[in-house]
Amino acid sequence: MARWQKIQIQRDNGMIAEAQAPVIISASRSTDIPAFYADWFFHRLKVGYSAWTNPFNGVKSFVSYEKCRFIVFWSKNPKPLLEHLDELKERNIGCYIQYTLNDYEKEGLEKGVPPLEERIDTFKRLVDQLGQGRVIWRFDPLILTDQIGLDNLLGKVENIGDQLKGYTEKLVFSYADIALYKKVKANLEKSNINYSEWLKRLELRLGHLWRGS
Repeated sequence: MARWQKIQIQRDNGMIAEAQAPVIISASRSTDIPAFYADWFFHRLKVGYSAWTNPFNGVKSFVSYEKCRFIVFWSKNPKPLLEHLDELKERNIGCYIQYTLNDYEKEGLEKGVPPLEERIDTFKRLVDQLGQGRVIWRFDPLILTDQIGLDNLLGKVENIGDQLKGYTEKLVFSYADIALYKKVKANLEKSNINYSEWLKRLELRLGHLWRGS
């Protein structure tokens, strides 16, 4: 675990508090800040710090942006960042974006994201502003259901890849491990989505190949 330098900050209420002062900030893994809280984040960046309350023990801690030189954004819809990128340049803060760009539109697996065409356009606009290599395409996760077979899933990835040609050279992906995430499992079952675990599907495929040899 990184041990960042700690400094004294003056809070909005005038009180003095101790804050971590990281050089690199990940924004964020627990919620989609670019999609839902971009204005808030850049306001706090201007103020100079943010507060965070640990949901497990209720302890509040502070993060100072005084020494920040790089931010990693994680998002399924980073479009709101477009109007703020100049602010980062003015502060001499670099960034790149981990952009989860999936195509489960027909199946309705991702609620609340813009249409695929709009998300692909956002990817290209971000690359135009930040430069190639600063926007990382993630297809996350790869999931198999009774509506999405292996060939269909690969076709979805290929379709997006064809449209991003010239804008990215990297694809990061993960496999949906439903058993590890009880909330995801419950939501899929509640929506009557029949999914397949990857291990089970691979075992079936290997068994078929073995019997056919």
